[in-house]
Amino acid sequence: MIYVGVDLHTNSFTVCRRTKQGKETIKGYSIVRIDNFIKTLRKDDLLAVEATGNTAWFIEQVASRINKAIAVNPYQFEVIRKSVKKTDKNDAKTLAYFLSKDMLPESRMKTKENAQLHSLAVTRDKLVKQRTALINKIHNVLNSHGLKFKKESLGTEKGLNTIWSWNWDTIVKIELEVLVSQIRTLTENIKRLDKDIAEQGEKLKGHKNLTSIKGIAGRSATVLLSTIGDVNDFADEHKLASYIGIVPRVSDSNEKVSHGRITKRGDKLARTTLVQCSLVATRYSPYLRKYYERIKSHRGSGKAIIATARKFLGIIYNTLKNDWVFEDFPNFVIANT
Repeated sequence: MIYVGVDLHTNSFTVCRRTKQGKETIKGYSIVRIDNFIKTLRKDDLLAVEATGNTAWFIEQVASRINKAIAVNPYQFEVIRKSVKKTDKNDAKTLAYFLSKDMLPESRMKTKENAQLHSLAVTRDKLVKQRTALINKIHNVLNSHGLKFKKESLGTEKGLNTIWSWNWDTIVKIELEVLVSQIRTLTENIKRLDKDIAEQGEKLKGHKNLTSIKGIAGRSATVLLSTIGDVNDFADEHKLASYIGIVPRVSDSNEKVSHGRITKRGDKLARTTLVQCSLVATRYSPYLRKYYERIKSHRGSGKAIIATARKFLGIIYNTLKNDWVFEDFPNFVIANT
């Protein structure tokens, strides 16, 4: 058996092969020549690679040729993250060494379907933000000419058409025409993504369960499910909260334990979606609303929102874990299925 440590980059990767006896050999490869590396692999090899943007693709290329390939969580693997001697060769050697000792913290890899859906949702989120930036720009142009518009109206076709009620100077007109054109294109593409996300998201296991919770619509359910994957991978709701990044940082010094802001180590879009859904859910659920108000009264609205989102994630966890479908979510009535 050979223990293979891989330090992966965008265009290249460095490989360290370590035998049971501790003998090591190191070699670099180009990504476009990955086939040359694959030919060196054997069925009983174990491989470890640090989790990066192209790790899933890399593992997919080599998986059929080896015993096992694991993605290493870079946040937990302090030896690499805080390595004093930060070089490609050193990282590959360190991975191979700790792989041989079975001491590597694995990173969860999304299924291909979940990864693609999540990427689609992230793209939509970026387009929405781009459209918002352009709407803000039009709003600023109108304000600079003494025209007061509700910013929200500029997100509609009627609002955009209203802009042409005034005679604009040539240069301003050119700017507005370009901005309006881009907003319309973005809106069209966002609608297309909404349709695709809705259609594909409904196929995900747990989609019906989450959408039975007041506060979680179809797209939000898709974002959450494509991030969570198989809920059974998490021993409890705290593990899921840590994965999402909605648990407080904990520092321990001089026998004093203190809790800070949330770690934000998980997926940003999933965390934002969770917070938004929890705020909507408080409108329907007396239980969540009472919890939010209690925290808000002595810790402020910011901490109350995060605490409520954490509480809401517990409901999501148990809903998926127990395969619940709510008939009446505000009163926690489970449908007979």
